[in-house]
Amino acid sequence: MSASRNENVLVLGLGNTLLSDDGVGVHIVRRLTADAATPLWLHAVDGGTLGFRLTGFLNGAGGVLIIDAADIAAPAGTIRLLDDKLLSERLANGKTTSAHEAGLAALLCLARLESLTLRHLAVLAIQPQIIDWGERLSDAVENAVAPACDMIKSIVTKWRCAE
Repeated sequence: MSASRNENVLVLGLGNTLLSDDGVGVHIVRRLTADAATPLWLHAVDGGTLGFRLTGFLNGAGGVLIIDAADIAAPAGTIRLLDDKLLSERLANGKTTSAHEAGLAALLCLARLESLTLRHLAVLAIQPQIIDWGERLSDAVENAVAPACDMIKSIVTKWRCAE
């Protein structure tokens, strides 16, 4: 790997932890942060519901993996990776599957305006079961947290080793 290339990866968890499964991205970031097996070069950030105000975190990242609850028309707890191409198509057609996609679209647009380039960008979407007042994840989504953490580590390790 080139020494001049930024090898840090940002994992950005989105969601509102007061709305049950909507907060899954934040719960996953908390789990990654507490896990001693999480690589030191993986920078996990609780993005909550901050949207475009997260631009500063993108600065200098070699790749960004966003974790969010999204309606992906699948059983609750299903995990789906939306790569850069699929993500761009979804945002371009105006269809939103997450309460945070409008903020995500604004964040990515602002990043382009600021000439931030990312070698890797993807969203790990998790199908929610409950989006209502409550601080607990549904059982189906809670059961997806550990596999999602494993997927995240695998994805970002591949990104870091690419090229």
